[in-house]
Amino acid sequence: MTSSPTLLGIVNITADSFSDGGRYLDPQAAVDHAQALVAQGADMIDLGPASSHPDSADVGAAEEIARLGRVLPQLVEAGIPVSVDSFEPDVQLWALGHGVPYLNDIQGFPHAEIYPALASASAKLIIMHGVQGRGRAQRQDVDAADIWDRIFSFFDARLAALQAAGIARERCVLDPGMGFFLGTDPDVSLTVLRDLNRLEARYDLPVLVSVSRKSFLRKMTGRDVADIGPATLAAEMFAAKAGARYIRTHAPGALRDALAVTGALDGAHAPQTR
Repeated sequence: MTSSPTLLGIVNITADSFSDGGRYLDPQAAVDHAQALVAQGADMIDLGPASSHPDSADVGAAEEIARLGRVLPQLVEAGIPVSVDSFEPDVQLWALGHGVPYLNDIQGFPHAEIYPALASASAKLIIMHGVQGRGRAQRQDVDAADIWDRIFSFFDARLAALQAAGIARERCVLDPGMGFFLGTDPDVSLTVLRDLNRLEARYDLPVLVSVSRKSFLRKMTGRDVADIGPATLAAEMFAAKAGARYIRTHAPGALRDALAVTGALDGAHAPQTR
């Protein structure tokens, strides 16, 4: 690893997130958790006002904004950088109005009606690929042999549309998706992770990886969410080694420690032989 990736600590202000639904729906609990994640090593907070897993409910843009409005100002006041994780265009416009430095869209910003606002803003855009196209994740069977063609076609189209609208290319961050966003078969996520460097090589843009507690790791190991930390950390460290410049994680403390140790070992002089 040549440099340590930027870590996004996940705070879900939701009732039904797969890993922590309801735990941080209370505004003060969300703020306290965000501050704890930053203290552990998160560089910013990825604040999600609605769940996106296959069994989640649609809460609507107005409720997302209400949830964000009870938490985001406190994080801004505390000097904590925030990424707002929503595919609702009204929510994205609201977030831009509050000066967030990042927007994170699991649909890859398909809503052309807000392109003028995106173009005039300075926030970086995390463009995520998902095999579901629009909306939340779905349970789909996808052939691992086809996944890179699908990913490249998606990013070719999304980047072309955004650049044509005057959105600077250097503001874009690419997320290939993981878990259900790539399909039900764990091998599809593993295929993408193994060759993650193909994304930056093709587009010369930073890559974000979000494997934390994802379904493919739980399916591979037979572990539930409470016990999936070690598998998550292994996948995150692999992503960092493969060149991911951003990692979105529930446990930035463990990842920050692992990166520090690995960095020290990588930079150490090889032991002398006798």
